[in-house]
Amino acid sequence: MPLTDAHPDVLRPDAGTVLVSPWIVPEPRFQEAAANALLDAWEKQRRLPDAMLALAVFLSTDGTHVLHYAQWTDDEAHREWARAARPAALVPIDEAIPGIRRPGVVRYRRYRSHVPERPGAPRPGFVATPAFATTGPDTQRALAGTVVERLARERVPGLLGAHFHLSEDGTRVLNHAEWTDRSAWEEFAAGGVSARLREAIGALPGVSPAPAVPLDAPAASAAPAAPRPPVAGYRLHRTLVNVPSPRAR
Repeated sequence: MPLTDAHPDVLRPDAGTVLVSPWIVPEPRFQEAAANALLDAWEKQRRLPDAMLALAVFLSTDGTHVLHYAQWTDDEAHREWARAARPAALVPIDEAIPGIRRPGVVRYRRYRSHVPERPGAPRPGFVATPAFATTGPDTQRALAGTVVERLARERVPGLLGAHFHLSEDGTRVLNHAEWTDRSAWEEFAAGGVSARLREAIGALPGVSPAPAVPLDAPAASAAPAAPRPPVAGYRLHRTLVNVPSPRAR
């Protein structure tokens, strides 16, 4: 089960489901320890389910959480593993790093992507995750189509890929957007293309901005949390690849 510093192959065709979940850490200094503990727990399993394809672990740039992007062949295989093996796998992690909070998993399927043709494009140095609340599958598809089609007509320096994921329940759309670096994302967010996209999205019925990650409320004893940015940003920690992607990269 090789660990790699390569980003996950978001476009792999055998990923029937994508599981996205945050682990909220007590302090920023626990981010890497939590990420390593999770990957170690997976590596120590004698045999991973064949349905588990890859797990990428990202560190949020604001220091609040670790984000997991897991690709499986299907939901039922993941549910079976979660029932049988997940509780025991978490025990040593919680003993080593007390205070981790887990708001839960959102189940997605990648629907559409915009990947600019860039020969020799660099590997992503930054990932942003704009998210939206939606009122059903038709609204989800309309949102993804609107943004993908507009991006195809625009020049966006530094954008390596915008991958739209639709939640199973029809209530959420996540854009896993890969960028050359954080400054490219910041320039885009402050520029005209972003403003035009926000206007187009705002005109869609049944769509509203959602928290970048569905984080739960802080514990009663915790200090008040600083306001979180509307779009979360990440850097890759590591990726565990259980089944190599069938897609040539």
